[in-house]
Amino acid sequence: MKNCFTGQYILMISALTCSAQTFAEQRPSVEPYGFIYGFGLSISQEIYKDYDKRIIPLPIIGYKGENLNVFGPFISYDVADFNNLSLAVKLAPRFAGFDENDSAVFTGMDTRKSSLDAGIAVNYKFNNTRISSSLLADVLGNYNGYEVATSLSYVWRLAPVFIEPSVAIKYQDANMVNYYYGVRSHEATPSRIQYSPDYALNSTVGISVVTHSILGGLTKLGITKTWYGDAITASPLVETDATSGLSLLLSYSRFF
Repeated sequence: MKNCFTGQYILMISALTCSAQTFAEQRPSVEPYGFIYGFGLSISQEIYKDYDKRIIPLPIIGYKGENLNVFGPFISYDVADFNNLSLAVKLAPRFAGFDENDSAVFTGMDTRKSSLDAGIAVNYKFNNTRISSSLLADVLGNYNGYEVATSLSYVWRLAPVFIEPSVAIKYQDANMVNYYYGVRSHEATPSRIQYSPDYALNSTVGISVVTHSILGGLTKLGITKTWYGDAITASPLVETDATSGLSLLLSYSRFF
């Protein structure tokens, strides 16, 4: 079970989706509602010991509607809109975790599973500025925790290209951090001490580029740099000098 670290992936999807929506607002005749298809590629650095970077193909089947947006396995639905402020419910898979075959550091440990998150997001738009806050919680009972994230971005338009830099901060509760980075008592060894971390506060910077000028579809590139909190970087499962990770997401989609 080799999965990418989903916190970065969700942030990139959110940034790219926001960029696409911004593009649609300014080019409604080019971006109608309907079903979409396409493909993507995710490349992410891992901070676990001896755990290679993940290169994951991402087939995209989705739908863009007035309230409903589906981008592959990521789903959001706008339930309220107050001028520049909107409230949405979200559903997103959490591609995280490991099994003992993924790295020698996991030998003898219990499998940590991926999961499914659900929650709400509040989005504020003023001219080209975007502020978004979300609360997502595990609904499958795997890590039994939650994550709170807030991001700020600004959109520049350069001819047919939209550029959106962003910054974000993300709180992951102790249950989540302990599940993915902790070491249980029966898993402890002389070289892998028992570890029960508290919450983590991660910060990110990113940039996304969106254009509709390639092959009649929507091409999106997102790059995100994440700095992890002390509760994560102090884990015996994490590389000693690993404090941050870089992720890239490239996708192309168009309407049927």
